[in-house]
Amino acid sequence: MRALFGRKFSNLRELREATEGALEVRQKGQSYKVTKEVVLQDEEFRAFASDFFADQDWISPESGGVTPQGEVRCIRVINAKTGTKVLVNSEGYEFPRYTALELT
Repeated sequence: MRALFGRKFSNLRELREATEGALEVRQKGQSYKVTKEVVLQDEEFRAFASDFFADQDWISPESGGVTPQGEVRCIRVINAKTGTKVLVNSEGYEFPRYTALELT
């Protein structure tokens, strides 16, 4: 599986716009490995998605990085109501430093 990770998007709207642009030019994205899954209720997900710079208690500095095989290590964050999935690579922080939409 591959995803189009971007750095320091401030919210879900920016991530969606960037993903659409990347898909238009047929970018391939990076392979990834989900190490944790977090399901948020709609209100919690909307709060998370409105400010990707906010620290989250379910993200640790160890939640990201790259595997020896070159896969991005990430958390899958799911909106329980809509099914929207955001992949988060903290890359040493407690906020979603790199994010991608999971388009499956």
